[in-house]
Amino acid sequence: MTILVTGATGGYGAAALNELKTLVPQDEIFALARSEEKATALREQGFQVRIATYDDPAALEKAFAGIDRLLFVSSSEVGSRKTQHQHVVDAAKNAGVSYIAYTSFNKADTSTSPLAEEHAYTEKAILASGITHTFLRNNWYMENDLPLIEAALKTGKLVHAGGDGKAGWVLRSELAKLGARAVSGKFDFPSILEAGNPLITYKQLAEVVESVTGAKLEVVDADVATASQFLQDNAGLPQDFADMIAGSQSVVKSGSLAVEPSDIEQYLGRPFVTIKESLQQLLGK
Repeated sequence: MTILVTGATGGYGAAALNELKTLVPQDEIFALARSEEKATALREQGFQVRIATYDDPAALEKAFAGIDRLLFVSSSEVGSRKTQHQHVVDAAKNAGVSYIAYTSFNKADTSTSPLAEEHAYTEKAILASGITHTFLRNNWYMENDLPLIEAALKTGKLVHAGGDGKAGWVLRSELAKLGARAVSGKFDFPSILEAGNPLITYKQLAEVVESVTGAKLEVVDADVATASQFLQDNAGLPQDFADMIAGSQSVVKSGSLAVEPSDIEQYLGRPFVTIKESLQQLLGK
């Protein structure tokens, strides 16, 4: 059996590779990097590396040659994903890949969130390919809101654009471990898995931050522009990045992430690390 992890130099991909080598022999694991330069560190860690970008169908098909199972980490290039992801799926089919675990979005097939559209397209492409699959419909990375939390601890205010919306924040490394188990072939995974922690609001998240740090926070429910300005002023973020994070908070407000999770313990072998424990790890508490 051979397994390939795409996005191998990113946070999710790197964590998935580290988990995979505890589950299968490392000589069965391949990593996809975008360049020889990016491949160096992976090779130093003992991984076999294939080189391709999502924009190069021929290179992808060459990279997938001889691969049985694929952990397909979605592109970070929002707006370009449909074309890029179609290239990945077509290359996987042409190369004879037998299984794909794809990092998707909660309820991607029915969600009205703008973030879901490209994931829904990709899920349809995988279905059309006929390749056996698991759609890992991941909730919100806790790391996404770390700049907000750090700014809140700095100022005593947590200014957000999430309203009363709920999310099931999870550490990226936890979701990566789930993905590694899915693609390992050692466990029975369903075709769709809604992955997240129990749902809470930003106000409840602030309460968890208070319990972890001992800080007292004023929670301010604001619009996207105000939430972005707060991050620019207090987290040192450039406007485009702050706008993206604040815009993501509005996705939470819309209810798109208020999706009850599947029984994660059945597939991970334990529950996800809790939101409180996640914050303790990220904040060094």
